[in-house]
Amino acid sequence: MASTDDIRLNAAARTGAHAGYAGDVTPEEAWSLLEQHPDAVLVDVRTREEWMFVGLPVLQSLGKEPRLISWQVWPQMAQNRDFTGTLAEAGIGPDQPVVFLCRSGARSRAAAIAATSAGYTAAFNIEGGFEGDVGEDGHRGTVNGWKAAGLPWFQN
Repeated sequence: MASTDDIRLNAAARTGAHAGYAGDVTPEEAWSLLEQHPDAVLVDVRTREEWMFVGLPVLQSLGKEPRLISWQVWPQMAQNRDFTGTLAEAGIGPDQPVVFLCRSGARSRAAAIAATSAGYTAAFNIEGGFEGDVGEDGHRGTVNGWKAAGLPWFQN
């Protein structure tokens, strides 16, 4: 298991010093961060429809639940203008480690940058997101991301 310092260094090296957030972490590094820090939080920024029909990460073995705060709202996919305010309302403090998750890593990166701009000091993006890139078979969930890493999840 990687230490928190190793995770931070890897994320910074992987992403670059001027990324505007703490960096990208692999799904396994995100799990380690959540496991090692009682105050660490996973924020799933996908839409309500994605949570319902695609699935959710399962964190019960860590004594946690993912926080569900959409970065964009379906069907218009308009940005949630009060995203960082909603983080604060959810009780997520600016000094807590926060790992952001979306389908493939794009929305969660934008959320990590916005959180950092709002004063969050350890906002990470989970590279590959929940489903990851499209595989040769035209489907997601097998190449990279949370599901492909074999981390716990469920679908209604």
